[in-house]
Amino acid sequence: MPALEVHIRRKTYEGTGVCALQDMDFSAARGEFVVIVGPSGAGKSTLLNIIAGLDTGLDGEVSLHTRRSATRLGFMFQDPRLMPWLTVLDNLRLVMEDSSTATGQARRLLSDVGLADFEAAFPGQLSGGMQRRVALARAFAGRPDILLMDEPFLSLDAPNAARLRGLLLDLWRRSGATILFVTHALREALALGDRVLFLSGSPGRIVFSLPLTLPRPRDPEGPAVCELHARLLAEHPDLLSGLTGRRESVGEGLAGPGEAG
Repeated sequence: MPALEVHIRRKTYEGTGVCALQDMDFSAARGEFVVIVGPSGAGKSTLLNIIAGLDTGLDGEVSLHTRRSATRLGFMFQDPRLMPWLTVLDNLRLVMEDSSTATGQARRLLSDVGLADFEAAFPGQLSGGMQRRVALARAFAGRPDILLMDEPFLSLDAPNAARLRGLLLDLWRRSGATILFVTHALREALALGDRVLFLSGSPGRIVFSLPLTLPRPRDPEGPAVCELHARLLAEHPDLLSGLTGRRESVGEGLAGPGEAG
């Protein structure tokens, strides 16, 4: 059974009549890293809000299946959204179960993201890149079964974004979480995902599904990803505008050699 099943017949913004999502059907396996790409206004953030239960006004169903009695959801946004009056350590403990091991687990996560020496600092004392690292550690602090990520590395410079992508993949592999990651950057999508879902313009629907089998680790600027990027856009030049010649297609022959891992 998949970790997540999404069946959205129609999502309309209340009071406007504007349809944001229509005929949206997909599932995600346990531990799968699914990336969602689409033009502005395609409903990507709306989709994450629906899965998180923050938006319930829709015609459709979202089903979460985990081995626990209650599914744990994590959410990482475009901005860190740290509590400015709490220390770095307390920002992590805020989302953790109150237990004798919570502080130790939080400290290990801070060490994982290279911030062990900053546990007593407040968010305002950190750089933007360091705040994002705290937010990433916090996203995993609650041990999520499903982690939703809404362009979490947006506006970061290339070195910081690369570092955070590496940290994310390391934490993901160790946690076994299912990840849905929204981005506008196609090379980032190809570097991170087990699968990429491309959405149409509004109302958003899946127009192309691309499984990725390039071996990891993948460099977004490396030759394998750049070659796949060029081939994908050559075969589907309007894909990033939300258009393609085949609906719900699978990109046979595009993913490249090797196994996803």
